[in-house]
Order: sequence, then C-alpha cells, then structure tokens
Amino acid sequence: MFECFLEIAFEAEVLTEEHPELQELARQLVHEDPATRPAAIQELRDMIYERGECAPRRMDDAFLLRFLRARRFVVPRAHKQLVRYCRFLEQYPELYRDVDLWGLARVGCAYEGCMLDRPGVGRVTILRFGTWNPDDYPVEELVKVGMAMMEIGLRSPKMQVLGGTVIVDMAGITMKHVATLTPTIAYQIVCLMGLAIPCVMHSCHIVNYNWLLNTFFFLFKRFIPKKAWKMIHFHGHDLESLHQLVDPECLPPRYGGTCRHHATIGTWFNKIRKYRDESFDRDMKEFGWVIKE
Repeated sequence: MFECFLEIAFEAEVLTEEHPELQELARQLVHEDPATRPAAIQELRDMIYERGECAPRRMDDAFLLRFLRARRFVVPRAHKQLVRYCRFLEQYPELYRDVDLWGLARVGCAYEGCMLDRPGVGRVTILRFGTWNPDDYPVEELVKVGMAMMEIGLRSPKMQVLGGTVIVDMAGITMKHVATLTPTIAYQIVCLMGLAIPCVMHSCHIVNYNWLLNTFFFLFKRFIPKKAWKMIHFHGHDLESLHQLVDPECLPPRYGGTCRHHATIGTWFNKIRKYRDESFDRDMKEFGWVIKE
C-alpha cells in the first residue's frame, strides 16, 4: 500500500492542472483571489512591457502566476523577482542550456525529498552534500540538479502555493567539500533557494554541523538578504530543536520523523522520466534542457 501511494505521488509531480481544493489554500497562503487574479496578472504583464527591465521567455498567464504567488500577489515585488530570475538565467546559461536532464540522476542521494507536502512546511528538500564525492563529478553538477528540481517543481501549481522547507545536513562535510565552494557557486545556491527563483521558502535548517560551519557559511553570508536570516535556524545535532519548527510527520526517520514518503533525487528523476508527458518535454526543451529518450 505504501509503495502504491508513493507511486501516485511521483505521477502527480508532472501534473499542471489546478484542482478546486487548491483555490482555498491559495487564498490563505499566497493571498490569491480568483476574482482579481486576472487583473493582477495583466498588471504584472503591463509592468514588464512598461519598465523594460527584463525579457521573459514566456508571458502567458500560467508563467506569470508563479511570480505573483511567490510574492503573495504584491505586483511590484513579483516584478522584481521576475527581473532577478531573468538576469540569473542570462548570467548562468550553463546551468540548464544543453544539459542532459536525465543524466542528473547520477547525483544519487546528495538531495532527498519528503513528499508529504503540508501548508506551512511545503516540500521538504534535504541537501546532503557530505554524501557527494568531489572526485566523482564537479560541484557545478549539484547546482544544475538544484536548478532542474526548482524548474520542474514550479510547473506544479501545488508547489507554487505550498512552497518548501530546506534542511542542510552537514554530516560528512570535509575541507575537500568546502574547497569546491567558490563565491559563484555559493551565490548560485542562494539564488536557487529563493533569491532569484520564484518559490515560497518557509525556512532553512542547518543540522549535524561541526567546526567547518563557519568556513562553509562565510561564503554564503554575503549573498543572503538580511530579512532572510530570520528563516535560517541552526540546530547542531539537536533533533528536538528541529521538531519544534518542522513537524516530525514531514521528516524522514533519519531526523526523528515518521514520513515514509521520501526519495533520493536519483529516484525522483527516474520517476519524472517515467511519468512525463508531451507538455513536460516541450516545456523543458524550450527552456534549454536536453531530453533524451
């Protein structure tokens, strides 16, 4: 039975339909009003044309809606987010252009996701970079995976509304790992966690760290906006501290949780490949990824 439910969850990852029950959640979580939504989308579209600060690859309602939801329907803030997003894509095309999407599954368990999506927590994504061997592939591959995860996830209206929570598990991190983190890589990771990508980020939790934390975090501090620091929490090895802010039902057993609906990024990519449709392939190819059969 458990495997069946998990398979249904994987199949739903590529769906882009808006279900009626999402409407009330959108009203509560991102201040979305169905009556005024068309006007807000048009206001954002007009602002893009009038200000000329960016040239999005798409201008349709569904695409612009991502940015409005990410900024709780405050149109000027949504426009700023869109400008940052477009500039990020222009600055780092190597993160997606001509990248073999299915080949990214090779990162295995460096990322993990809990698919018990809840309001206030959303999708729990776990970064376990200590499981990555820098001799196997460069750190840039990890950033490409993060980029793909965000773009695939944000195709889903549910993920646009529910957002996500990030856990950075530093178990196994060594100086060899830290040495790969250039300022550019640190900036790209911060951008993917909400600075540039239009996502609702609830919180970020740092666990299982040692004396390397200061060196590790020094590279990131300069890129994290001051207002975002209130969302970052340091727990050390204290799982009870983590549980006070993230419901254990949304966490895998490794972190004292009870969620069985979790999978490594390697499994997730393989399931996306299995359940994708023509719309998915078209969207990703238009973006720049290579979709091999």
